Amino acid sequence: MSAIKLLVLDRDGTLIEHVPYLHQPAEVRLLPGVREGLAAARDAGLTLCLHTNQSGVGRGLFTLADAEACTARMIELLDLGPAPFARVCTAPEHPDAPMVYRKPSPRFARELMAEFGLAPDEICYIGDRGSDLETAAAAGTRAVGVATGLDDLAAELRAAGLERFPLFPSFREAVEHVLSLR
Repeated sequence: MSAIKLLVLDRDGTLIEHVPYLHQPAEVRLLPGVREGLAAARDAGLTLCLHTNQSGVGRGLFTLADAEACTARMIELLDLGPAPFARVCTAPEHPDAPMVYRKPSPRFARELMAEFGLAPDEICYIGDRGSDLETAAAAGTRAVGVATGLDDLAAELRAAGLERFPLFPSFREAVEHVLSLR
């Protein structure tokens, strides 16, 4: 198995507190250990990317600019420089619309493989929802779950037959696991 070279990170519930239909930058709050975990991953040479579903855009609850302003606020709070993520994919699709980038679509992961010349096992998704890990399964990449969101991720993984993906209680522990695989 190849070394992991690129992390694809979920935003809400993984890096920041989950606020339903977040669209106000003032409501963005980092989860504990996120800044340190991302810094450790970057210092270890991993490329960081962000993949976030924002169905509130497709539902007409807020604009894509609102979602992007929240991501910008998160980046500011991370204090890891102006561009800690090599690529950011914001999927604005309504859940009933055809999937383009909305997780569990593997499209963004496949684009990253092509752009960075990586094999699937050189990419690892980290997320707090079944859809994050289902994306990894659909793309053939690795994945690690974090039990930091609103849902029972262990139950979601069992229901989807994805128990093979490890699950950790914190983002920092998930990153430490990924780094131990290098």
